Amino acid sequence: MGRSAEHIALLGRQQRVVDLLAHLAPGPEQAPPQSLLLEGGSHEERVAVALHWAMSLNCFAEKRPCLQCTSCRQILDRVFNDLLFIDENYYVDEKKQLSVNAVRALRPVWGQPPNGEGYRVTIFPKVTDLSPDISNSLLKTLEEPRPGNVFVLLTPQRERLLETLVSRSWVLTLAWPETTRPDAEALEWAQSMLEFWRSGRGWFARTMGKPDAELASNVLLALQAALTEAMSGRRDSSLARILIGLDPVRLRRFDLALSQAQDALAARPSPVNPSLVLDWLATRMR
Repeated sequence: MGRSAEHIALLGRQQRVVDLLAHLAPGPEQAPPQSLLLEGGSHEERVAVALHWAMSLNCFAEKRPCLQCTSCRQILDRVFNDLLFIDENYYVDEKKQLSVNAVRALRPVWGQPPNGEGYRVTIFPKVTDLSPDISNSLLKTLEEPRPGNVFVLLTPQRERLLETLVSRSWVLTLAWPETTRPDAEALEWAQSMLEFWRSGRGWFARTMGKPDAELASNVLLALQAALTEAMSGRRDSSLARILIGLDPVRLRRFDLALSQAQDALAARPSPVNPSLVLDWLATRMR
């Protein structure tokens, strides 16, 4: 499958957002939003929509984006002169996430007009758990807009971002990924954890049984599925009905803690003990 065909396939579930972007495209009397925040969907879908937006801003065919012109092809290959894709190549000091120094180093670039006749598009593909320093540095850039520069922030849920950063952005929610029902044992464990949040009882007697890595992973997947369901406004499961009642601050806290627990369980070469991971997550939300 060619790059254009892969791109079109990834947009298949997201036609509603693609249509909305067409209405946001610049015209004689309309400038594009300086900052666009894409939440929901899968990581691959968010990236595809962001690249689609970049092509729309730099393609001059009658029907934009055409996916065939030099600009479109270069954007799909991420080698376009006016595309900044802020992935691991921009990380410094061997950090696992974006550093404030990397953002500050880009500010002079954002202070310049684009090289071509379209727009310079900066995509942040993993804007998760940004430090206050990075968020504030981005805010300064968004508060001092330079003509011809637009930004796209990608995140599973907007709650992962500083509230003021969200307020500076035009937010579009992609169709959420379909979730599968967790197995019965994992669901029971997940329900027990949420009950522990409420009552403070019963959890540690359960983890003394030393759950293995597979069970712990399934428990985290059950909680992630419930979080996705709650974030999409659905109340199909008992877990989602509990999570949807959390205030935004606590929901963001749970989202970040769940992400850290998943990373700890998947760490290589030495993953954290599964019991410790689940105990940490349970107490983190108390």
